Parts: sequence; C-alpha cells; structure tokens
Amino acid sequence: METKPLYAVEVTTIDGRQTTLADFAGKALLIVNTASECGYTPQYAGLQELYGRYKARGFEVLAFPSNDFGAQEPGSNPEVQAFCERQYRTTFPLFAKVTVKGASQHPLYALLTRTPGLEGEVQWNFGKFLVTPEGRVVARFDSDVEPTSAELTGKLESVLPRA
Repeated sequence: METKPLYAVEVTTIDGRQTTLADFAGKALLIVNTASECGYTPQYAGLQELYGRYKARGFEVLAFPSNDFGAQEPGSNPEVQAFCERQYRTTFPLFAKVTVKGASQHPLYALLTRTPGLEGEVQWNFGKFLVTPEGRVVARFDSDVEPTSAELTGKLESVLPRA
C-alpha cells in the first residue's frame, strides 16, 4: 500500500468533517491513539497540560480514538467527545475513531508505523508519534511514557522554535 505524505492524509474530525492534516502544516504534532476505558486514559490530563504549555509555540495534540485494544473505546464519536470534554476538559483536536493496526489500518497509521527507524505496529492505546513542523516523524513513545515526562518534553522542545 502506498502511503501519502503526512499533510495529504485525509482524516475525519470527531464531528464528522472531512479534512487533511494540511491544516496542521508548520506545527509540531503529537499524534496519539486514545481510548476512554484504558488504564492509560488519565493521560488525557497530561496531553491537555502539554497542549496548554506549548500551543502558543506552534504545537498541536491530535487524538485519534481507537477500539483496537481490548475494546476500550466502545463509544460513538459524540460519546468520546463528550467524555473527553467532561472528564478532562480537552481542547486539543479530536478525530473520528480509526483503526491503527491490521488490514483496515487508517492511512495515517500506515504512514506513521512505516517511518524508517520507527517501524512496527502500535502496541496499545496512547502510543505517541512526534512530528516536526516540517512534517517529519522523528520520535515514537510507547503507552507508558507520560505526556509530560522529561523524555517526551525534551524531544518536543528540540523540534519547537525557541520561545
């Protein structure tokens, strides 16, 4: 399967609007597959904290709910959106549920998981991919890496313009 450049990938927002990632060109991105009923679900709070801390410097968190692991995202898109806003007061972009592995893998995840040096299927919910403002995927963090950890924020700082 041929993968498209990152910014050409078509996505659907949580409210059903079709778009591409071109809306985020020029920004550092943290792309995360999320789930509402996972042991890692409290990471939504850390993702929101990270977003608040770095948004003004050209940073976006892009959350892609997925039901691929343990059926831990069973809700509809409106239910996912309501949960995130109610429980974690999220303000970063949420997208429609996607498949992140297997035969029905979303093209975004096909591109991310085939990035040289970062290859391999997503292993669980809250896997994270860091993308530079130029659209290069430069780091991958497993589920157990907290969004506000020194490991992740250090790498993010290295790709953001100086404050």
